[in-house]
Amino acid sequence: MVVAVERFDLRIPGARSLKQKRHVVKSLTAALRRTFAVSVAEVDHQDLWQRATIAVAAVGPDQHQLRRVMQAVATRVDAWVEVEVIDRDLQVWWPEDE
Repeated sequence: MVVAVERFDLRIPGARSLKQKRHVVKSLTAALRRTFAVSVAEVDHQDLWQRATIAVAAVGPDQHQLRRVMQAVATRVDAWVEVEVIDRDLQVWWPEDE
């Protein structure tokens, strides 16, 4: 079993309120969940209008499959017109059997 987690630090230039920001973040996270069957959560900058950090997690049988899924997720986030990706960080690890 392999676990992959990718963090995306986002800028939302069109947001003029927390309500507008939440709409953008919820639309993006719902699309990622629906399309890729991954777990997604907003993990930082909840109180800032034009910033958000989301984390995307997936579990799979091998790292090559997970890296393909996470690359497709990154491509979708990059193409989302309402956000700009400031930074991203992908971590992949193999939990030890107990």
